[in-house]
Amino acid sequence: MLPYGRQSIDESDIEAVAAVMRSDWLTTGPAVTAFEGDLARIFGVSPVVSVSSGTAALHVAYAAMGVGAGDEVITTPLTFIATASCASLLGATVVFADISEDTGNLDPNAVSAAMTNRTKVVAGVDYAGHPIDVTALAEIAHAGGALLLEDAAHSIGGSLDGQPVGSLADVTTFSFFPTKNLTTAEGGAVVSLHDDVIDRAVRFRSIGLVRDPAMLRSPDEGPWHQEVHAFGLNYRLPDLLCVLGSSQLPRLPAFKARRDAITARYNAGLAGIDELRLPSCREGADPMWHLYPLRIRDGRRRALFEHLRANDIGAQVNYLPVYRHPVYADLGYRPGMCPVAEEYYAQEISLPLFPTLTDVDVDRVIALIRGFVGA
Repeated sequence: MLPYGRQSIDESDIEAVAAVMRSDWLTTGPAVTAFEGDLARIFGVSPVVSVSSGTAALHVAYAAMGVGAGDEVITTPLTFIATASCASLLGATVVFADISEDTGNLDPNAVSAAMTNRTKVVAGVDYAGHPIDVTALAEIAHAGGALLLEDAAHSIGGSLDGQPVGSLADVTTFSFFPTKNLTTAEGGAVVSLHDDVIDRAVRFRSIGLVRDPAMLRSPDEGPWHQEVHAFGLNYRLPDLLCVLGSSQLPRLPAFKARRDAITARYNAGLAGIDELRLPSCREGADPMWHLYPLRIRDGRRRALFEHLRANDIGAQVNYLPVYRHPVYADLGYRPGMCPVAEEYYAQEISLPLFPTLTDVDVDRVIALIRGFVGA
């Protein structure tokens, strides 16, 4: 079965991980500091807080922004559930706003209509790797006294108007799951333009521990002393995984170039077919394509999915609108809240896309789709 996503690991990655296993540090050591520094150079923003997963990154980010009971977080329904559930776990009310039909990203007009005096955060997702409309969303969020969070789980290595993802929004989160554009096996990161948010993020991902003598309430307790001033969790990313990320980062431009080439090949091979809608790219955006979100508009998405699977093509669907998950249905959310997202979901099918995917395999996928629609 040809998967829709796959990690790209080479011998240099294996050697880097093996070297850490032979060292004195498996966690909270020098590889963590090095990886965070490597990421900071990619994003152009420092410091970076590495964490144990993309979900952890969202939980840390929301906590660091002070999200809690009585707050509202506006976000997209076209995302993995963690973008919403991490806010819900902190007691916030999640408000789903509809998407833009072309990119699948959060629609600024829908966000503007959803803003209230309780809105704490607007959380957009770089769907499939295409950056959100940061300028419009930030203007709306800031006018209402809220912060803009960019869930960039799909888009490390991308940019908007020449600025790298990670330097655009008030807070940006990343995921380094194996199918993502860069992997640490499991892992994520948080970056922010606000020092106070980063300070709280550092403490939250480390169980809330405070060691800075200037901040201790009992500084004379002894040199071993540490305190917890606010609750946190152990979301630290170990050296063993950080070194894998650092080993991968020099290949990020090559990963991007190959993903661009595969996307262009799909675009050329599937162009001009009335039943299909190909991914859009707005002016100024340079996506790091994580998904190839094809849309079939004749109501046969499931049939196409099953056709591809029957021919050993591991297509996927991204995503069920979040409010249709039972956990949100039980809270009173109902289907149909965001009609553009509902239609997008009903049509979308993600085709295989990863750096080691061959042109032969891309052409095989194209041929199967063209045969299915009779093109």
